[in-house]
Amino acid sequence: MKAVHFGAGNIGRGFIGEILNHNGYAITFVDVNDTIIEALKARGSYTIELADESREQIQIQNVTGLNNAKEADKVVEAIVEADILTTAIGPNILPRIAQLIAQGIEARAARNIQQPIDIIACENMIGGSTFLAEEVKKHCTDTAYLDQYVGFPDAAVDRIVPMQQHADPLFVQVEPFSEWVVQGTACKSPIRLEGVSYVNDLEPYIERKLFSVNTGHATVAYTGALQGYETIDEAMQDHLVVIQLRSVLHETGKLLIAKWGFDAAEHEKYIEKIIGRFQNKYISDAISRVARTPLRKLGNHERFIRPMVELTQIDEMPFHLLETIGMVFNYFDPEDEQCQELKEMILQKGLDKIISEVTGIDNQKILGSIKQNVEKYAYKVA
Repeated sequence: MKAVHFGAGNIGRGFIGEILNHNGYAITFVDVNDTIIEALKARGSYTIELADESREQIQIQNVTGLNNAKEADKVVEAIVEADILTTAIGPNILPRIAQLIAQGIEARAARNIQQPIDIIACENMIGGSTFLAEEVKKHCTDTAYLDQYVGFPDAAVDRIVPMQQHADPLFVQVEPFSEWVVQGTACKSPIRLEGVSYVNDLEPYIERKLFSVNTGHATVAYTGALQGYETIDEAMQDHLVVIQLRSVLHETGKLLIAKWGFDAAEHEKYIEKIIGRFQNKYISDAISRVARTPLRKLGNHERFIRPMVELTQIDEMPFHLLETIGMVFNYFDPEDEQCQELKEMILQKGLDKIISEVTGIDNQKILGSIKQNVEKYAYKVA
């Protein structure tokens, strides 16, 4: 069995690659990082280490790499031969690989390959595979084959893989916990991976992850930055940070329970599990990494604004989410382009206009609450 995976970074190797390897797949990693690709070609294996007391090491075998910028023809051939295709490259990069994937699909059609294939975007976004499907279709001259034989099931993925540097460019350290949920009803292939949950309705699980893990992780980052910490594990030793985290997760939990019918007691366990994961002393994740791209994180469908708005719609006032949003607007990292952009926008256009522009909110009461909290935490913005 053969898999093609776009994105040979830490998440690709340390999460998706592990699952595919466990299921017996030979994996071709596709990336533009020459160092990693050449190392994969030369060695055909790499090591994953669990970030806990065990320091268990897992050997991932039968792998290789292709540079899609230099070896496009070989990537197309790998797609032709693949049984499954996955990505973990970041939402913004998906359009850049769409044409190459389309070429691979058209090559399968030309050879009359009738074995269905699923293309699963394992990205930190809602509807990643659906988005990729639309991008791929833009480059297909005829979508009949794609519609019949290619599935684009959406997925929710969850594993903390911190920024890290090692002498071995392929070595990757990951937290023990992982979760990969796929919308089974959108699959065209009969393949079902062990270690992956297939569900009929993915949206509840996507929102649970986005509004709990992503919202929570970012809350720790922005609250920790306010307190002067540099890493997530440092911040999690501060009880004020933990209180803010737990409060935010209880607010988003109210929404998830009301909206999707999650069991309240089970969701409370889920919250405590998340807090424990963030407290993992064996993972030192930079706050600058987790807090980066604040403009994106303040988007209307993102981890803070969307649950905050939906809570107000069920007559719940999310005070702690609003506080965190105030911190996000004030967060500044001189190395982050979006931080610089946000600060410049506020200085040029004024806070009132920018809050509405960035969040997409037009409700004056909500805008007033956000502004109040931005001003409350105005320790960076002039």
